[in-house]
Amino acid sequence: MPDVTTATRPITLAIMAMGGQGGGVLSDWIVHLAESNGYLAQATSVPGVAQRTGATIYYLELFPEAEAERAGQAPVLALMPSSGDVDIVLAAEFMEAGRALERGLVTPDRTTVIASSHRVYGITEKSAMGNGILDPEPVRKQLQHHARHFIEFDMDATAHRQGSVISAVLFGALAGSQALPFPREAFEQAIRDGGIGVTASLRAFDESYRQAQGAKPLAEPSDAQAEMHEPRPQSELPELDALKRDIESRFPESAREVIHEGVLRLIDYQDPAYAREYLELLLERLPRFPLEDRDYILLRELARHLALWFSYEDTIRVADLKIRRDRLERVRNEVKAEPEQIVYTAEFMHPRVEEICDTLPAGLGHWVLHTGWVRRPLAKLTQRGRRISPSDCEAFCY
Repeated sequence: MPDVTTATRPITLAIMAMGGQGGGVLSDWIVHLAESNGYLAQATSVPGVAQRTGATIYYLELFPEAEAERAGQAPVLALMPSSGDVDIVLAAEFMEAGRALERGLVTPDRTTVIASSHRVYGITEKSAMGNGILDPEPVRKQLQHHARHFIEFDMDATAHRQGSVISAVLFGALAGSQALPFPREAFEQAIRDGGIGVTASLRAFDESYRQAQGAKPLAEPSDAQAEMHEPRPQSELPELDALKRDIESRFPESAREVIHEGVLRLIDYQDPAYAREYLELLLERLPRFPLEDRDYILLRELARHLALWFSYEDTIRVADLKIRRDRLERVRNEVKAEPEQIVYTAEFMHPRVEEICDTLPAGLGHWVLHTGWVRRPLAKLTQRGRRISPSDCEAFCY
């Protein structure tokens, strides 16, 4: 009897997705697609916790059922991807494709890589005091060199245009790549059979399918259309006029953009008077910069860091951000709630003793922080985070 594992090789797929990107839905669609078209399918997933909210690797192997029946035995399918043995890599964020490359899952003779070009920054990128954002170009060049076929476009933008999620866009790009032996209609039927967000998912699938085959993305909404749906930008608030004039008349052109963003941030953080203090501190230091340094690189860096220091996000700031109407509206949009639906959130709060003391009047906070018999029980009380459920209080319902 021939060995089924040597007669025909399974099709292997690795999906790299983060929480909320629908990696599990995408995996389910592929399994349903395969099983509906005469293939055996096996899917596993390993959640990650190392960065962002944790990237999960979904691994799938597809094997023709007819081949298994011909051989008279079931295929032995792997539970995890192996280096040099992956046919298709789907990455819901660009650097996740780089991680697949680093793990040896991308090889020139075998692997089709389908990746979104957009970025979701990691913790080390966000927490760096300087510019900690990784340059994607070396990763892009390596993927172009090492992948058999490389498809890349901004799938997050496509999902937003179509009111869908990135899993539907990845599924469309997978169909458009023709890396699987199934017709387009079978992919679309898998979405319909899933029964969740079918209309929006099919729209995203259609645009993505065409982009994967070289079509240009759909046009973005015009400025006039965008203004109808977006709140008035803070840069148009009347109290900014005087601050704008000061920036334009008293600071070098190369530093104005960063200073202007700092002013916007501090008005949002507190008020225009607070932003004025920020400008005055910068002006005090302006004469110290050498006149021959026309780029004012040091001034731009000072303006950026000073704005960050001026807008320290303490517990009061976090509470302010959590109860803002635009955040509540964003949550409703993300979960696609209908106007008549009530949306509940569970807020996770975990202030440390130091942060609690920062919120207290200076003398009281200093006393608590340096009085052991007070600080120790308070630290024990707050060592675990708390979940505040709005179901316990109508004030949290929206």
